[in-house]
Amino acid sequence: MKVISEYRRQQRSQIEEQVRKEYNAFKEKGLKLDLTRGKPSQAQLDLSAELLSLPGSGDYLASGAIDCRNYGGIQGLAEARVLFSGMMGTTPDCLIIANNSSLALMHDVVVYSLLKGTCDGDQPWLSQGPIGFICPVPGYDRHFKICEEYGIRMIPTQLGQDGPDMNEVERLVERDPSIKGIWCVPKYSNPTGTIYSDATVDRLASMKTAAPDFRIYWDNAYSVHHLTSERVEIANILSACVRYGHPNRALVFASTSKITLAGAGLALFASSKANVEWLLARFRPRTIGPDKINQLRHVIFLKNEAGILRLMEQHRLLIAPKFQKVIEVFDDRMASLPNVSWTRPKGGYFITLTVPKGYATRVVTLAKEAGVEVTPAGATHPYGKDPEDRTIRIAPTFPEIAQVEKAAQGLALCVLLATAEEVGKQ
Repeated sequence: MKVISEYRRQQRSQIEEQVRKEYNAFKEKGLKLDLTRGKPSQAQLDLSAELLSLPGSGDYLASGAIDCRNYGGIQGLAEARVLFSGMMGTTPDCLIIANNSSLALMHDVVVYSLLKGTCDGDQPWLSQGPIGFICPVPGYDRHFKICEEYGIRMIPTQLGQDGPDMNEVERLVERDPSIKGIWCVPKYSNPTGTIYSDATVDRLASMKTAAPDFRIYWDNAYSVHHLTSERVEIANILSACVRYGHPNRALVFASTSKITLAGAGLALFASSKANVEWLLARFRPRTIGPDKINQLRHVIFLKNEAGILRLMEQHRLLIAPKFQKVIEVFDDRMASLPNVSWTRPKGGYFITLTVPKGYATRVVTLAKEAGVEVTPAGATHPYGKDPEDRTIRIAPTFPEIAQVEKAAQGLALCVLLATAEEVGKQ
């Protein structure tokens, strides 16, 4: 159909009535559909069910006759570090394997820096007055929550097709020593699917910073999470930082949460030897060692990097059709709407729906009333406030594909109704 605004006033009223009738019919179905969080589905978790029987009651020794049932091994099993070193773009000696959550690692590294400083600074961040982090937006709400929890000033910068607005990032970090970090999801980013260009990686690694202990929090959560047959690769931030004389700048995080078992995976940290030693020194008062049994069973199950890629291809076959279904519904229902667009990611766990300025909150409210739960409007920005009220994050992975289709249809209806409501007032 033509764009609603192109119709005469009487026709607009008829269109709004028609869309509202369709919306009410959808609402009366009493559906409960959830597109809120990027969780693996049961079918995805079943791909790694073998882990539940590993390593077996008599198979608890790692290389070097290490008894995984006992204390020790604070950096992680040697064979586990070999297994994930390729995925992390580093060598085994510059890698730490920790328990379950990369978010927990990011949180702890921020807190340790606040309390103890970094290996490039002689003072804790807390003693240096209020500090700030650059937050590319749209971005990951849990990154922002860490900053909010500890009073770290958040400085939004626009995330574009190739990464953050580097002109703005460079301008900010060069002049302000209180800016200590930047959050980056460099590949298939949450929520837009953005892939950082080689030029962006180079500029992040080489830029001048007023803070000598500036850190790039490189959350490479989706490094092997492809949605197409193309396996996109990005430049290695660790190598780039070494090349430009800033070997300690990048802190790389990832996990197996969306590779094996989301609640029982492994967290991964890679950086310079100095940063690895710094983090291990922070760990020593906190723990006597990680869950090495879990590390051993991952090594037995995944075997090598090729095993990781084979498993991720199985994930792709399960979730890519769900993403495609959302895009098909949106293409069918909303292609003619002005200022409405949606991403077509090549990987990751999210689709970003962009609606006209000021519409997102209304769309989310209508969706909730109709039984479709999506992430709250504003969640993709610091303090939960999208100044333009335009961005809606959609997570299609968890529901069955029939539910995904229904949820997409309902969400499209909500966009159509919000648009018709607003145009009808004109």
